[in-house]
Order: sequence, then structure tokens, then C-alpha cells
Amino acid sequence: MREIEIDRHNEEVKNVWEAYRGGKPTRVPLIFGINPRFTLNVREANPDGVTFRAYLDDPALMLERQLRHLEWVRFHVPQDAEMGYPKDGWPVYVDLQNTYEAAWLGCPLYFGEDQVPDVSPLLVDDRKQLLFDRGIPDPFTGGIMQKNWDYFAYFQSQKDFGYTYQGIPLGELTPSAMGTDGPFTIACNVRGATSFLADCLCDPEFARQLLDFITEATIARITAYRQHLGLPLKTQGWGFADDSIQLISEEMYKDLVFPYHRQLVNAFSEGGPNSIHLCGNATRHFPFLKDHLNIQSFDTGFPVDFAWLRETLGPDVEVFGGPSVPFLLNASVKEVRVEVRRILTSGIMEGGRFTLREGNNLAPGVPLENLWAMYEEVRESGMYR
Repeated sequence: MREIEIDRHNEEVKNVWEAYRGGKPTRVPLIFGINPRFTLNVREANPDGVTFRAYLDDPALMLERQLRHLEWVRFHVPQDAEMGYPKDGWPVYVDLQNTYEAAWLGCPLYFGEDQVPDVSPLLVDDRKQLLFDRGIPDPFTGGIMQKNWDYFAYFQSQKDFGYTYQGIPLGELTPSAMGTDGPFTIACNVRGATSFLADCLCDPEFARQLLDFITEATIARITAYRQHLGLPLKTQGWGFADDSIQLISEEMYKDLVFPYHRQLVNAFSEGGPNSIHLCGNATRHFPFLKDHLNIQSFDTGFPVDFAWLRETLGPDVEVFGGPSVPFLLNASVKEVRVEVRRILTSGIMEGGRFTLREGNNLAPGVPLENLWAMYEEVRESGMYR
């Protein structure tokens, strides 16, 4: 732990983001992708040793665990985000991790030791046509989505009854599955990545049929949720992910996957600028995405050549990224500072459209001192002069 002058920190954060969003940045902002899996093994944040299986099976436990997680992060993790107790209430969401789409389609959940949930493939052996035979599940009651909306209703009831934590009420509540991890990634989930990649080569008709089914189901689900919550169907810009396109060539992406990405963007975007999250070695796809889907904001994982990326995309495209998560888990404080400095001096800061973060989603067990090393280095080397 370190002493943090919360008011001074929050004023600096406000100024950093106002300058960044106003197009006249003073320094590179720093954020971390942290969800409750990070604090599962932090005694102060999880004093009862709640497992992710228990967390997922009990809405009251999910609520309590999430609040303890948020409190710990807001008092211990240095980043360009408000610290201290929230002024607008605790933001709480139904946390189904990255299982929600495949589990909605029928994939069974499993839990590795000390791990978040994952799914087993559904379309195996002689069940290749199973999803087509079943049709699109009900957005509110199919598969895991019954739990999603039951938990959301529980959170809403607690907010209505005046639930508080540390004297602060609940704030914004969000159900799961308002976005998508992408049709190609979901296809790899439900079919198994090896089998689906073989389909792409040996049975492209089936691969297209599966991608088409998943895309139509995704649009139907998100549309139903936005209507249910009274939200507009389209926003000016829309963001999505599809990490598994790192597994395919540029040619296969353009021929096989791009039509479905375009369909999704057309369904929910007024034209952009749009954004995408792509973990893994996917930067070869970025120029095409920029030019054909008006993607102007890229959230990256690793590996990333930041110098090449800025030179290729130009100074006006927003990029999020930084040291890889395995590196942050094992590196020394000195090594972290050297790596942050290397990234910041690569040319990625040109244009003032870079945000430093881990690449991507902070792993449990990363030493807190390594997060401080990133924060201290960005405040020194990330200044615009």
C-alpha cells in the first residue's frame, strides 16, 4: 500500500482526460483492465476466499464480492481513474465473463482451479448441425441468459430497497451481453478452435453458415436488450471484439469474416468512428479495419509493434496498449519502467492519441509495485512537451 492524496489525484485525472479528449493532451493517460478475477487471491479484497464458481452461482455473493473488489481497486491501484469512494454510487454489472455468448447458445460451463469459467465446445462429433436445428435461443431465457436477467433484477431490487456499501448506494446497473466478443471467436467457442479452423479450409459452406447464424443471433439479442432497456438501437460509433481473427490470414479475414463484421457494424453504428478490441497478434488486420469499418480506436493485446502501428495507422487513430500481461506478472520494477519508456518513445505518442494500459486485462498475481512503476514512468516519460 502507498499513501495517495485522493483529491489531488482525482483533480489530475480530470485534467489529463479533459486535455486528451480536447485534442491537446498534456500526457499519456494510463488505465488498467481489472475485473473481480484479479482480486480473487487478494485477502483484503476477498477475505472470505470466495471462488469464481460460488460468485457465479449466487447474485448476493456476486454483488458483495464485486463491491469489495471495486473498493480495493479504488484505494490501491494507481491509474487515471477516480480513486476513493464513488460520488455517483457503485457501478455493478452481471459478471458472466467471456462465457456469456457461447453459454447462451448452449455450451456447458466448466471451472479450472482458481480460474474464471470457460466453455466446452457444443458442436462436436455428430452434432455439427445442432444450432441450426434448435434455432436462435430466447434472448432473455435461453441458456445462461436466464441467470443474466435474474441477477440484473436482483441488483435492481437491492438498489430500489436502498442497499448501501460503506454508506454509498448502488449506481449504474448493467446486464451482461450488451456487446459481443465477435462471431469468429464465438464460432471457435461452440465448435472448438481447431475444428472450426479446419471447417474454414475444408468446409467453408458450413463455416459461413455458422458465422451467419451467430451474427444473426447476436444482432437479435443485442436488439432485444437495447429495446428492453429503452436504449437507441444505434449509436454514432459502436465497439466490438473478435480476438480469434488473430488465427487467420488477411485474405481469409476479408473473404470469410469481414462481411459479418460489416453486418454487425451496420446494425448498431450510425457510421462511426467505431472501435474494436483485438488481443493477440492481430495488428496486420488493423489497416483494413480502419479503411473499411471506420475503426478509429484500437484496443490491443500483445505482441504489438507500436512504432509500426503508429506509422501505419497515422497520427489520428486512437490506440490503447502497453506491456504484455505475462511480462507484468514476472518482470521487476526496473524492467517495467524500461519497457514503458521503450513503448512511449517508439513514436506511438505522435498525434496525442495513445492511452497506456496492460496488454490486455490484468492477470491475477501481478505485483502492485509493477502497476506503480507504470504509473510513475508514464508521468515522467509520457509528457507532451
